[in-house]
Amino acid sequence: MVNHRGHHHLSSSRNRKSSFFSITLYVILIFALSIFTFMLYSKDVLEDENKMPLLRVEKPKINKLLDDKLWETPSSLGLQQCVEPTSKYRDTPVWDHYMTVKSNGGLNQMRIGIADMVAVARIMNATLVIPQLDKSSFWQDSSTFSNIFDELHFIKSLEKDVRIVKELPKEVESLPRARKHFTSWAGLSYYEEMTALWKEYQVIHVAKSDSRLANNDLPLDIQRLRCRALYHALRFSPSIESLGKKLVERLRSRAQRYIALHLRYEKDMLSFTGCTYGLTVAESDELRLMREKTSHWKVKNINPTEQRDAGFCPLTPKEVGIFLKALGYPPSTLIYIAAGEIYGGDTHLSELTSRFPNIVSKEMLATKEELNGFSNHASQTAALDYIVSVESDIFIPSYSGNMARAVEGHRRFLGHRKTITPDR
Repeated sequence: MVNHRGHHHLSSSRNRKSSFFSITLYVILIFALSIFTFMLYSKDVLEDENKMPLLRVEKPKINKLLDDKLWETPSSLGLQQCVEPTSKYRDTPVWDHYMTVKSNGGLNQMRIGIADMVAVARIMNATLVIPQLDKSSFWQDSSTFSNIFDELHFIKSLEKDVRIVKELPKEVESLPRARKHFTSWAGLSYYEEMTALWKEYQVIHVAKSDSRLANNDLPLDIQRLRCRALYHALRFSPSIESLGKKLVERLRSRAQRYIALHLRYEKDMLSFTGCTYGLTVAESDELRLMREKTSHWKVKNINPTEQRDAGFCPLTPKEVGIFLKALGYPPSTLIYIAAGEIYGGDTHLSELTSRFPNIVSKEMLATKEELNGFSNHASQTAALDYIVSVESDIFIPSYSGNMARAVEGHRRFLGHRKTITPDR
């Protein structure tokens, strides 16, 4: 018998092998054709690219727009400097009544007070003697008026407004003086009444200069005189102006733009305000003892939590870092620290530098030789910080004290330069 089943099985195997071989050959041919087509196309593309100029890939413009927004100057709203006298203003006559002044407080408290005393001297028809500066406050600065300000420029620039002399004439020095603590925030009528003192005295001594004159409801020419005194006449001494400008130039050589950060985190500030958030128990006790021992600080018992909740505390270095980052400033931003010695040193400052490492101070920008003449003179070094802050692209105060307000006002006067004040 013929085995048909075996023969059939053998035929099936041969057919399957033949089919498999055909499929394999077909796949190989397709693959080879694909490679040939790809190579031919690639050749054409490469030839075209060699004929075409290379294109520059532009960076997204969104980052530049955001960057410009961060640094842009706010609108002036049409407001501009307005300090020149009105047509009704008359040059000052020479008076034989003299006013001596003892300025009190730190640099900016004294500057504002001196500008006010210029206006008061005008109102009271007095010759102003160059003010004595505060040497007994916390800073213990022995600087005289001419150490900080350009004395000759001060006298010359105000000669049509108020007669100013360096000292009392010899024939007047020994005369009895009326010693006055003028009422705080006093108006025009108050000082007009005070002119009655000239009937008995030729010299009035003003024991304090700060906050002696009202901010509002004064004649326009008196307000303009205050501005001329503050922004034109009270120019810093040549040595301070010179180094201040050098510091600004050195900052500009490091970066196109910089932020001046008035970081009010000095020991005296924290002690005076009773702000101890983020400090150790030992640090908090040290600040409390300092406050208790400082006789002219009237408030001794302060609740740190209530102070902070009410917004009476300066931002901590860590909070400033978070604030700047939230606004969108990159870590590479150049930041100038306009302040005295930061309490706790690098321990607390590192909470800011960890986020913004490109931080500098006057001690880092100036040489030891350049700073030697300013050592132990807090008001003079504060003047350096003032110049750098006024000239900065952006000014940010961590606390709204005298310097913060003075710098912000001066920047607005010079052309509405940008100031960012955190809502504490």
